[in-house]
Amino acid sequence: MDKLLTLVKKGEGENVEFKEFLSSYHLKEGRFQSLACQMNHRLIMGRGKAVYVVGVSDSGELKGISEERFRETLHVLKKLACEVGAEVSSVEKYRLDEGVVGIVEVQKAGRGKEHILIGTAGHVDHGKSTLVGCLLTGKADDGDGATRIYLDVLKHEIERGLSADLSFAVLGFKNGKPIRMKNPLSKREKAEVVEKAEKLVSFVDTVGHEPWLRTTIRGLLGQKIDYGLLVIAANDGIMRTTKEHLGILLAMDLPVIIAVTKADMVDRPKLKEVLSSISALLRSVGKVPYHVRSKEDVKKASNLVFSKPVVPVIVTSAITLEGYELLASLLYSLKSRKFVKDSFLMYIDRLYRVSGVGTVVSGCVRSGEIEEGDVVYIGPFHDGSFRKVKAQSIEMHYYRVSRAEAGDIVGIAVKPVNFNELRRGMVLSKKEPKAVWEFEANVIVFSHPTRIKRGYEPVVHVETIAETAVFEDMDREYLKAGDRGRVRMKFKYHPHYVFEGQKFIFREGRSKGVGEIIRVYD
Repeated sequence: MDKLLTLVKKGEGENVEFKEFLSSYHLKEGRFQSLACQMNHRLIMGRGKAVYVVGVSDSGELKGISEERFRETLHVLKKLACEVGAEVSSVEKYRLDEGVVGIVEVQKAGRGKEHILIGTAGHVDHGKSTLVGCLLTGKADDGDGATRIYLDVLKHEIERGLSADLSFAVLGFKNGKPIRMKNPLSKREKAEVVEKAEKLVSFVDTVGHEPWLRTTIRGLLGQKIDYGLLVIAANDGIMRTTKEHLGILLAMDLPVIIAVTKADMVDRPKLKEVLSSISALLRSVGKVPYHVRSKEDVKKASNLVFSKPVVPVIVTSAITLEGYELLASLLYSLKSRKFVKDSFLMYIDRLYRVSGVGTVVSGCVRSGEIEEGDVVYIGPFHDGSFRKVKAQSIEMHYYRVSRAEAGDIVGIAVKPVNFNELRRGMVLSKKEPKAVWEFEANVIVFSHPTRIKRGYEPVVHVETIAETAVFEDMDREYLKAGDRGRVRMKFKYHPHYVFEGQKFIFREGRSKGVGEIIRVYD
């Protein structure tokens, strides 16, 4: 009853609608369509959730209605929900002297739409954020980063023109065409894109500046990325960071697409030279370049990049929008690479305290699916334990959803758990996992100035985990650049949930290598 009185006191809100009652009259075509549009609006404003207070007048007076009228109203609301792809998720009924009043909650049904995840990479100032900004808005850049600002939102990012943290953006497609956004920073617009789109492409925009390599690695390893989008500026060409990011993408077995940006800043001979150097680099690592110049090329490239060692290359300009239509068509044509049918698992990437909601954990669903109200395990805590929590609500790009599946980037409100006890790298899982301190791995050393021996302590990046690990034992006396070996490693500060088959990157300054977990020790 307290919930009802609170809603009545607040009055109609963005997703709250007062209805005294609904009847068969409201099922007539014109009236029905009007009410369906109204419900859809409430769902969009409520990020996928609408609340109907029944038996209450528009002014908020508790009128009360008969049981029969309440049942009839509920029947009409279910019809309306079905019309807009939603469902009645809960019904609360209260009896007053005047009659029956109630709260009916309507929730968007499972999306049933394809969702792919793209991770951007590339050297600093090569136009990653600008590229994504132009794709989202369909607007040309002014040459001074006007579209980049949609992804660089921190004060020092805007002032310096350099991204310093991961940014997330969503591009929706309807009838094969991009749904453009006037302001990609608007939470409401993002929610509307998720609502209207038939296919979603989410971007994880990483950082090109070398001091923030840790953040870039987190973006590329911590999300369930389908494809890597490597950005190379035509005026600079291939840089050391370009090679480094390409190496990370290939080490993670990700299909790669290359966007050559800033084509308007160079003449044709220079552009041809850059494209030739890109082809040579790709062939040196066993990949085949495929230059996309037409819609026919897009169809071939989308199939080739999915299953074969082919890398599509598209020339673009944010000033003239050259190549953007082809790039958008390619993104629309790409297939999801998620075939995981395992139980639900999500590595935590970010933590929030949200007023009125509590603790929210966000990340990319690695496998399986989760529904609002599911009970899952969270951990491991320092003692290696996991605790049960309830998924109170789920949001994707600020849009309330009833379920999420592999590949979705979501925020999940969880209770009960203390915010201060949580950290990045923990997991949410339907099955109770086992905490791991030590594991065995096959490793390859990419670069190191001297020799790696037992006791070496690099930072290990696996999923969203970034933790110092000690080389406890090795199958040889030492490892140097270019060597392969088997190593037993131990996390130094916290236990984590890792399992066989996971790939990781280890680094210490400019020393880097990759590995694959082949055994874990409980």
